[in-house]
Order: sequence, then C-alpha cells, then structure tokens
Amino acid sequence: MGALDEGHFNVELENGVKLGGCFEVGFDEEPETLAIEDAVKVLLQGLGEDINREGLRKTPLRVAKALQGGTSGYRQKVKDIVQGALFPEAGLGNGVGHAGGAGGLVIVRDLDLFSYCESCLLPFQVKCHVGYVPSGQRVVGLSKLSRVADVFAKRLQDPQRLADEVCSALQHGIKPTGVAVILQCLHIHFPNFEAAFLEPNHQGWVKVLVTSGSGVFENEKADIWGDFLSLLRFRGINVEKTHSKNSADHCWCPSRSSSKMVPANSGMVAAVASILQSLGEDPLRKELLGTPTRFVKWLMNFKNSNLEMKLNGFVHGRMDPFKSNGDINQTEQQIHSELNLSFWSQCEHHLLPFYGVVHIGYFCAEGVNPIGKPLLQSIVHSHGFKLQVQERLTRQIAETISTLLGGDIMVVVEANHTCMISRGIEKFGSSTATIAVLGRFSTDPAARDNCFCRAFQTLLPLEDDL
Repeated sequence: MGALDEGHFNVELENGVKLGGCFEVGFDEEPETLAIEDAVKVLLQGLGEDINREGLRKTPLRVAKALQGGTSGYRQKVKDIVQGALFPEAGLGNGVGHAGGAGGLVIVRDLDLFSYCESCLLPFQVKCHVGYVPSGQRVVGLSKLSRVADVFAKRLQDPQRLADEVCSALQHGIKPTGVAVILQCLHIHFPNFEAAFLEPNHQGWVKVLVTSGSGVFENEKADIWGDFLSLLRFRGINVEKTHSKNSADHCWCPSRSSSKMVPANSGMVAAVASILQSLGEDPLRKELLGTPTRFVKWLMNFKNSNLEMKLNGFVHGRMDPFKSNGDINQTEQQIHSELNLSFWSQCEHHLLPFYGVVHIGYFCAEGVNPIGKPLLQSIVHSHGFKLQVQERLTRQIAETISTLLGGDIMVVVEANHTCMISRGIEKFGSSTATIAVLGRFSTDPAARDNCFCRAFQTLLPLEDDL
C-alpha cells in the first residue's frame, strides 16, 4: 500500500493538536516563533540586508507565520477529521460497494494543495485526485478527503511520500475496500543568477506524477484503476505517465541535480537548521541532512549587491545611440515593444519566490534600430535577483531603461506570488499585474492604449498550470 505501516498511522491518528492551534492569541510570543524570527534575521543579515529598514522590519514575524501555517499539518489530528464525518449508508456490504460511481467508486478531483519540498524548502504545487470504494456501510463526507490531503501537504514533503501518507491515512481512517491517490506535482525551478543570463529558455518548473493505492487499488494493473483514470479523463485530466511508488525519482528536486555541495555560510546554515527544529522536524533526519545548505545556496542568489550594472557597454546616465535628440519630431517616432521577458525574484516580506514576465514599450525614432532584447532581459534579471516587491521591481526597470532611451517608457510586470498561494489568498493560476509609465506614456492615453494593444496580440500566458 505504501511505505508506511499501520502502526505508524495508529500513532499518527492519535497525535497532534486541533486545527488552527498555532494561530491562537500570543502566537508571536511563542518560543518557536521567536526562534524562527531570530533565524530569519541571521539569513537577512547574511544577504547583506538591513533588518531595520522599512519593508524588512516585520519580515521575520511574517516568515515565521508563513512557515508555521505552511507546516501546520504536523499539529493536526487526522483522526478528528475522519471519524467525525463517517456516515452510515444502506446497501454497502463488506465487499465492493454500490453507491457512487463505477463499482462503488467515489472520487474527488482537482484538489489544489501546496507543500514545501524537504530537500530545499522551496514550495511545490500539487493537483490531487483521490478516490475510495466504500465498504462496511460507511461513507465519508467528501470535504474530508480534501482536508486529510491538506494535513499531509502542510508538512515538509516528497511527492511519493505525500501520496502514500494520504492513501494510508484514508485507508486506516475510513476502512474502505480501497483507496487511490494520484498527485500531479509542480516544483519551482529558479535558475541561479549566472544561468539566468546564459539560458534564456530556462524551464522554470519540474513536473512529476505519482500514484499510491491500497486494497483493491494495490495492484496497479487492476481494472478498478481503469475506472479511476476514466473518470479523470472525462474531465480532460491526463495522467497517463505516472511514477509508481517503487520507481519514483527521488531526485526530482532541482537542487539535488548537482551532487557537488558547495560550502555555504555556516551561520546561515545553522539558522535554517534551527528553523527546521522549531517547526517540529529533526534536522538530522536523513532526508533533511543537506536541506539547510541547499536552501542557503539558493537564497544567496538574492544577496544584496552594489555591483555597478554595465549593460552591453552602456553605463547609467550615459548618452547612447538609442536615445532620441531634440532634432527628431515626436511624430517621426514609433512605439516598439519587447514582451514576455522572464524574471525571477524573492518576496522580501515572506522570503518566498515570485516569478513571471515583463513587457516593455518605448518610443524609438524611425530608422533607428530598436534596443536589443538581450540588453532588456539583462536589466530585468539585474533587478529581479534581489529581495523585492513587485511595485518596486516595476519602477526600477522603467527608470533604468529610461536612462538609455530618453524617458518615454512603459513597463508592465505580471507575476505569480507563491506567498499569496501558500497562504490561500490567491489560487493557482492567478496573477498580479503592475505598471510603470514615464514620459509621454504618462500623459498620452492613446500611446498607452496602442502599447497595450500590441501586447495583447502577442502575449504568452503565465505558465502556472499543472
């Protein structure tokens, strides 16, 4: 049925505290919270940041709340969720039931879950499909299938173990004829600073599909699996290629793709280890041994740096061939645009990634070659790889480009924020847009509309779907 035996789950079903317990009055005074705050301050200082500057003063507490909420599954009772929602249903014997779909099968599709990867502490998204075959005159409230899955997602996880834990918990809690779980997992894959410049077509995601089954679903070739997959395909869900629990790729996390572990700041590594301990995890658990170092290596991509930006030989404020002069009439200038420039950044409020695309519009004199895409992409990356907020990122990109092009600039940034998704404020696929307009774009609505129309004709969707 999975990697976890019944004894483990008899303990699992008994332990924990009630839902929401970590957000009672006085949360910010709890020892675990204070320990996480202290650790986050060490990380911020290691990045060269001023922990007292506006925007960062409350970051340690915000990060502590986000992490405690994102790992609240350690402190929840599966037993309370399941046993309070079992209902008698006539006509269900001890064998395969007759209520529900094919052969008594009941499934819930497209459950959106959010978890933290135990290998790197970066978030990953999960589309969960779970089903069971009732028996013993027992059915469970359908919302409880989602809540049980969420309990295990809100822990440091690996996709296959997550599927096995959900499957095992439902099997032991409901005691059905069988349980099936399919997870479609999407792990964010940020490039490092250097790779972002060298790999313009970098793929920002790693995808994996895993399954777990118990009872009548334990045999992956059983006919009942065909019924389960058919009910998914009925809604256009393609899960043909899955990893079985015996062959799942244990290196699915991008941070583990390199076997070489580069030394990291020891103080920052110790701070991450203390965060793991404060969340109720054992930093010495085999799967977590390299996690602090991997997280610090990733975080250092966003180290505060005062390196002078030299963009293809152009230094800020210096006259260049693209800048217009007073001899060129505005009517002789055309609007040019560069769309879907990728960016990756780190939210300074929660230390969680946000990512997306940047669209840039500007006026260029007729007969003058437009500014090259590589230069604009370099500007975007230079401002993205630091602790940021989207509004500031948008403004900084616009101001930097204006020093090269004379000031008539329009910048639109579309971003997905994992800090919003992880806290349940936004759903998968939602995005936030910000705009900065300088020069003529700020006073000429027709120019802005023209630029928007160009963008709408060629925009690519933000790639966030499983």
